Amino acid sequence: MTDHPGHQDPPDAASTGAAGAAGAAAHDSAAYDADAADARAFRELLRGLRVWDVELPSFDPATAPDEPLPLFRQWLREAAEAGVPEPHTMTLATADASGDPSVRTLMLHDADEQGWHFASHRGSRKGRELAVRPRAALGFYWAGVGRQVRVRGSVTAAGPEESAADLHRRSTGALAAGLVGRQSEVLGSAEELARASDAAWERARREPEAPVPSWTLYVLRAEEVEFFQGDARRRHIRLNYRYEDGRWVQELLWP
Repeated sequence: MTDHPGHQDPPDAASTGAAGAAGAAAHDSAAYDADAADARAFRELLRGLRVWDVELPSFDPATAPDEPLPLFRQWLREAAEAGVPEPHTMTLATADASGDPSVRTLMLHDADEQGWHFASHRGSRKGRELAVRPRAALGFYWAGVGRQVRVRGSVTAAGPEESAADLHRRSTGALAAGLVGRQSEVLGSAEELARASDAAWERARREPEAPVPSWTLYVLRAEEVEFFQGDARRRHIRLNYRYEDGRWVQELLWP
């Protein structure tokens, strides 16, 4: 019997395997080429980004005050006046009991003779870490004026009354966020958050003094504060304050 004109013998296993391997190799090669192209494009993007394409303010360390707080307040005010968005935002670095660090961005609530103030829930990651290792570092960066400030020191938690007063001085949205709570816990779904948020907003409007027992005000007492003024020619000015023997000591640092 002759074969049907449309009939073809099935490929043997060896040829099928070879074809599959060749296809997989081609796919892997294409994926590698795409990844390499993306990596090159990313590096080119980074190299092409410019910083400080504006006239930067001058800073003469010889005119700096004896203590860092007045200069910090001046610099934050000047950043705000220069139009830097959200100049009161800062990075907060903490570490857990084993020394593993974490960092996040949050808002400064005050800076006074006691220290630099911020707040969070005691049960959040930052709250848990500060409970076991009460030390932290802050970082402020104001790109529009080429300035940054770094603050490092010990952290203490304020009492319930002062913490509650801090929260209730803020906006309705801040209170609503505080009432939602559960910060840093695993979230089941976006819908779960929406329900909790709606209920918290309703309560915050109805009860502007609603208590949030977990809300805690923290105060970082500075032991070191560094002021960095950027320079387009990379002759950056770094003025460092160190607290030693009951007084502040100033020193210039190489950029």
